[in-house]
Amino acid sequence: MKKDCDLIIKSIGQLLTLAGDAPKKRSEMSNLAIVENAAVASKNGKIVAVGKEDSVISEINLLDNAKEINANNKVITPGLIDCHTHLVFSGSREEEFYLRIKGEDYLKILRGGGGILSTVDAVRKANFDDLFKNGIKILDDMLSFGTTTVEIKSGYGLSTEDELKILKVIKRLDKEHPINVVPTFLGAHAFPREYKNKEEDYVNLIIEEMLPVVKEKNLAKFCDIFCGKEVFNLGQSGRILDAAKDLGFKLKIHADQLSYDGGAELAAKMNAISASHLEYISDEGIANMKQKGVIAELLPGSLFFIGKTNYAPARKMINNDVPITLATNYNPGTCTIKSLPIIMTLACIYMGMSAEEVIVATTINAACALDLQNDVGSIEVGKKSDMVIWDVNNYKQIPYFLGLNLVEKGIKNGTIVFEKTKRRF
Repeated sequence: MKKDCDLIIKSIGQLLTLAGDAPKKRSEMSNLAIVENAAVASKNGKIVAVGKEDSVISEINLLDNAKEINANNKVITPGLIDCHTHLVFSGSREEEFYLRIKGEDYLKILRGGGGILSTVDAVRKANFDDLFKNGIKILDDMLSFGTTTVEIKSGYGLSTEDELKILKVIKRLDKEHPINVVPTFLGAHAFPREYKNKEEDYVNLIIEEMLPVVKEKNLAKFCDIFCGKEVFNLGQSGRILDAAKDLGFKLKIHADQLSYDGGAELAAKMNAISASHLEYISDEGIANMKQKGVIAELLPGSLFFIGKTNYAPARKMINNDVPITLATNYNPGTCTIKSLPIIMTLACIYMGMSAEEVIVATTINAACALDLQNDVGSIEVGKKSDMVIWDVNNYKQIPYFLGLNLVEKGIKNGTIVFEKTKRRF
């Protein structure tokens, strides 16, 4: 029996299906499961047929109201997935940008009340609607760069009231914007000013008040924590993550970012789904992450933006069977890059990753880091009809043209949600 469809994309030069529902590792990251001269059909936002064009056409029944798209021999990938962002905030921190250019240290800025704490001040003063409107604008930009699923962390409130405000904004963004939004609670992002020299009291506040109310209101899927020097030490991080795990949160951790702190080992011990940053990860941390299947979220945009050169050892991780993702880490202080294709290029240049690896890292592997691999991240029957049509005829051009937006169309749940304006000439 033929399958009804309300969308068909034909004449695809290279269809990168990324087939699979598990994170790709090592040599698997070179296999994009490409189909040439291909077509994809979907109905009600779900893919019903994928493959060679003749085969797909023979399988489907095109409904009267169906949308037909001619890809003109261009490249199609799954919708990109940004699995690490901090995009709900207020204000900006350009003054810190120029201080860092002059050589000021990030931790010194934080100690002086800047960094995360300056954004916390702005967010606490901002109302819900302003945070929401700013979030919509950012998501619109991300959509234009091919992102169809994004994770957003709280962490700029650092009080129960303001953390809840941010998480409620994230929930509304998911409801009203075409991009799927995955919420993460990051109350353990820094110690707020009012808890200076009372850090254990703030840890207790997170465990005894914030986590339970976030869970009760069903406002976050994940709990994340910034483990490191001058933020949450290993003991504090472990206590918070234990409490989150007991409540049913899936775990993430900012680890080994500004120095080696044993964060990767803690992520493995806690069976976290992912650990991020990892610029100072140890060999033991890599081995432990491999053993426990912890996914590495690498954020080269942050190193680039703050002018550092100690990029996370992506090649060592890949060669040791640690699954890799890439994300923007979009935030107002240490990375204002909204484009995953730019992040791909940086990963190629500064971390030695191939075109194939960076595409895997922003599709199926990123889906796994958000526990969404059964719905998104690859182009397969039964998954969401989330795709990007790229204005290129070779997928290797996607990370090659640095800063040039090559997205021709973005498709979310079987609907065109972004289309590049036609050039005048």
